[in-house]
Amino acid sequence: MSDLRNQMFYATPEQWEAAVGACREHFGERFQTAAGICRQHANTLTWIASEPPQAVLFATSTDDVRRAVTIAAEYRVPVIAFGAGTSLEGHVNAPAGGISIDLSRMNQVLEVNEQDLDCVVEAGVTRGQLNRHLRDTGLFFPVDPGAEEATLGGMAATRASGTCAVRYGTMRENVLNLTAVMADGSVIKTAQRARKSSAGYDLTHLLVGSEGTLGIITELTLRLYGQPESVRAAVAPFTTLKGACDATMEAIQLGLGLARIELLDALQIRAINQHARLGLQETPTLFLEFHGSEMATAEQVSIFEEIARSNGATAFEAAAHEDDRRRLWRARHEALWACRAAWPGKLTLITDVCVPISRLAECVAETEADIEANSLIAPIVGHVGDGNFHVLAMFDPDEPDALARVKRFADRLARRAIAMGGTCTGEHGVGQGKMDLIEAEHGAAIAAMQAVKRALDPLMILNPGKIVRM
Repeated sequence: MSDLRNQMFYATPEQWEAAVGACREHFGERFQTAAGICRQHANTLTWIASEPPQAVLFATSTDDVRRAVTIAAEYRVPVIAFGAGTSLEGHVNAPAGGISIDLSRMNQVLEVNEQDLDCVVEAGVTRGQLNRHLRDTGLFFPVDPGAEEATLGGMAATRASGTCAVRYGTMRENVLNLTAVMADGSVIKTAQRARKSSAGYDLTHLLVGSEGTLGIITELTLRLYGQPESVRAAVAPFTTLKGACDATMEAIQLGLGLARIELLDALQIRAINQHARLGLQETPTLFLEFHGSEMATAEQVSIFEEIARSNGATAFEAAAHEDDRRRLWRARHEALWACRAAWPGKLTLITDVCVPISRLAECVAETEADIEANSLIAPIVGHVGDGNFHVLAMFDPDEPDALARVKRFADRLARRAIAMGGTCTGEHGVGQGKMDLIEAEHGAAIAAMQAVKRALDPLMILNPGKIVRM
């Protein structure tokens, strides 16, 4: 457990025992203190060390969360919301101990309003589950961070986006309303189902991206979209990363109906070929998807092929049949696991940045040069249609200074993006991993964020040690 617990006025041992007793009385077997269960609710996917909670509550309703937070406030116990544990910046760690509130059993789709193109779900519903539920309605939810098991509550809390953001937006654009439990145990709804409102402060977007530090999201109202008449995929290998980035910029500026446009560099393609035996050209490659009418998608594919070839594409493969599209997209979804298989025994520091689309080629080129100059193994993968790309920096945990080297690289990458008018995190959030960088990005605005935190969580019990230092 970190020093954070000693820096804040959290529960004494006596207060903790009283809180445990109250929770066991209210929740019975759904409140667990077993070490193994607690370890499962700490960070697992990144370089950041795991810091388990002292207890886990498996909540089944908003009222469960309300009761737990009320008890936590009475005894000054930290609480950390937990969805599926797929976050990448230490969001679910418990540096001050406390209770992890596992929302995965709150997994009901409560309403689907087909005529209004929206739905109401509990926070533990996964994006894959929701789209399976919607399959026969002709509707779908488009935000795709790449993990089928990611919960929608967690996606809202981290302001997730992913492969479809270029056309459909991120969680910020697709959450209409939230139900949340605040630090004093009160329950609020942030809005109604209307598509717009000018009634008061925008609490919905205050909580979206707050990473459980201002309130715990228990229900969401989400925008839905009609399934497109036609979906076409394409793959275009390029001679250079710059050519792939320039083609992306031209397509976006031209206003093509791109739903997805993903970049994988040559090293990432090589790892995927070794892992999945796909036989792709081992050069920088764009993976694309077009949504629209049959005529529109056919025209868009043709136009993009011209753009791609004029920027150094060496081939172009398109597919309209679903099985063929899945084959083309398999490479993109295999990226992380391919890296872990290609470099067994190494750990991964996964980081992301986002820059204005006009600076994308420059930022990627400088990052590529930085990787080469420092002899790093660091494949590049990007949602480049909105200027967002990821770097998967591999390192040997037994090698002296290896983690420090990749952390210095990630810091340079983030500061490079900020200097170009971008952000240190396009979609991973801040968590524990980027607290220094958000200060560099926002400057004096950090004080306003701290003031909001103090106002809504004066005891500092909601996911402490994340986003901003207090």
